[in-house]
Amino acid sequence: MGQVRTLDDADLRGKRALVRVDLNVPTENGRVTDATRIDRILPTIREIADKGGKVVLLAHFGRPKGKPKAEDSLRPVAAALAERLGRPVGFAEDCVGPAAEAAVTRLGDGEVVLLENTRFHPGEEANDPDFAAELARLGDLYVNDAFSAAHRAHASTEGLAHLLPSYAGRTMQAELDALAKGLEVPAHPVVAIVGGAKVSTKIDLLENLVAKVDALVIGGGMANTFLHAIDIGVGRSLCEHDLAPTAQRILDRAKTTGCAVILPVDAVVAAEFKAGAPHHAYGIDAIPANGMILDIGSQSVDRVNAAIDDARTVVWNGPLGAFEVPPFDQGTVAAARHAAARTKAGKLVSVAGGGDTVAALNHAGVADDFTYVSTAGGAFLEWLEGKDLPGVLALKKGS
Repeated sequence: MGQVRTLDDADLRGKRALVRVDLNVPTENGRVTDATRIDRILPTIREIADKGGKVVLLAHFGRPKGKPKAEDSLRPVAAALAERLGRPVGFAEDCVGPAAEAAVTRLGDGEVVLLENTRFHPGEEANDPDFAAELARLGDLYVNDAFSAAHRAHASTEGLAHLLPSYAGRTMQAELDALAKGLEVPAHPVVAIVGGAKVSTKIDLLENLVAKVDALVIGGGMANTFLHAIDIGVGRSLCEHDLAPTAQRILDRAKTTGCAVILPVDAVVAAEFKAGAPHHAYGIDAIPANGMILDIGSQSVDRVNAAIDDARTVVWNGPLGAFEVPPFDQGTVAAARHAAARTKAGKLVSVAGGGDTVAALNHAGVADDFTYVSTAGGAFLEWLEGKDLPGVLALKKGS
């Protein structure tokens, strides 16, 4: 990732820095309920301000579809940001035009202003050159600190990078460094752990991984589709029967690339999917016809942990069972804690990402013990699929 310029390369004093951040945070009644994304961008904002730059924040919120909507205003977020930042944050009623220009003109060195939702303009999602040019007029340089929006080629995530000197913010830089360690220049052996409900949403991901990793652990509902593909009865479990040929193709590809595929050898089965439902462990060749597989069994956990022991790098996306409903969280929690312990012992680089994955690692109490946990859902998945992210590519080219 050496081609991406960082804040180390930027002359910030007295300069207007247009900083694209991710402030798409959960809110209730105008109050921010989870400030994780705000906390992630504080180092970049503080550094630019402390170096005498004028911080002009660009962000989207919700899906207003190119029209101003009161419920999608960033105004309440400005207050939450000021509180976490410990310094005032101004707010402008628009992200371009007279209101934005006046707010930016008033900024002193080291001061911060948040501009209104970029998606209130149709030019944002269309990556309209005229809209990007209007944004560019407000700044002397551009800093992208929103990896989570880097898979979108929008005016504020991609277009601006071609119009101003461009740099990666510290969150973006940390994310790119972690991802490079995960798959681009990893320490082998590399083990990928992929779970979640469906194969259909992760076909590109699985096909990319079997060509890059040494072992692939498949869990969650998607494992049932693979078991079905190799003629194992999965009872009434979640299973995409029509995707058996796709699963078989991925297994065949893994054979040619020398990637070991680790499927469950036993499972925790219940007659219904609800908390505390009566459940039993069965070998994978003996799943009852009326049963539903809801977690991997203890022998499967042992196999996953053995794979983690052999690995120097683990890339994780998706839970291994229905972790939201106890007791079907045990497989995911056990494997997550094992990976965390190996990481803390300095034996493993562990990179995880995606919404369900973050929730599962938080549930296991180990999110802070992984080498890196990405809060970016779509961007993290597209990176795992081996796709170029427009927002990152634009930073590499610079202007």
